[in-house]
Amino acid sequence: MSTPITDKAEVSIDFPDKFFMGSFGQGSRYDVTADTEGIHLHLDRTHGEKRHVGFHIHYYLLAELLAASAEAVSDVKGLEPHHRERLKEAARKWLAIA
Repeated sequence: MSTPITDKAEVSIDFPDKFFMGSFGQGSRYDVTADTEGIHLHLDRTHGEKRHVGFHIHYYLLAELLAASAEAVSDVKGLEPHHRERLKEAARKWLAIA
């Protein structure tokens, strides 16, 4: 089941001979599923120029990304309070899986 994207995601892939860049904003959708190896994240833009991006992120990398993201966000000066609160809500959900 896909969910509407309420904000925006931008993706870029830089290969030696090609560069791809795309954005997924309101009107696009995302889907997250999990298996025994990790999570699957899919971004879909179905209006205008259609795009699909998929990631399979294994759990150790996901844990490292979450820790690094928390550290990076904590260093941001002037982060809007509502952004910080939404991130805290999401972190509480992650802690609930333990």
